[in-house]
Amino acid sequence: VQLQASGGGLVQPGGSLRLSCAVSGRTFRTNVMGWFRQAPGKEREFVAAITWSGGSTNVAEHVKGRFTISRDSAKNTVYLQMNSLKPEDTAVYYCAAADRVLIITTSNDFHYWGQGTQVTVSS
Repeated sequence: VQLQASGGGLVQPGGSLRLSCAVSGRTFRTNVMGWFRQAPGKEREFVAAITWSGGSTNVAEHVKGRFTISRDSAKNTVYLQMNSLKPEDTAVYYCAAADRVLIITTSNDFHYWGQGTQVTVSS
């Protein structure tokens, strides 16, 4: 399974960005997709997850109401819509995939990782 994340960049506080994660080589076992982020000097943290089958989602409390995860099965792509961005959202964002049926949120349980895309929120 290969993951290609894109869509990061520099945005002002209050702005929006949409990250994309293009997935190739997945099988029916790879049912869970997730987004994580890591800021300088901090540990990687869970942001959101979604299942290909059924579209169940889980969004971390610290971004709930501002971030939305979605998927387009026809395009094999997962999105992270980020609105009302804050400087504390600045981080490298990673997409990940897991050979699991139900949603998981722990980074160690994900099997495949993309290369990350930088998001910088600054005026």
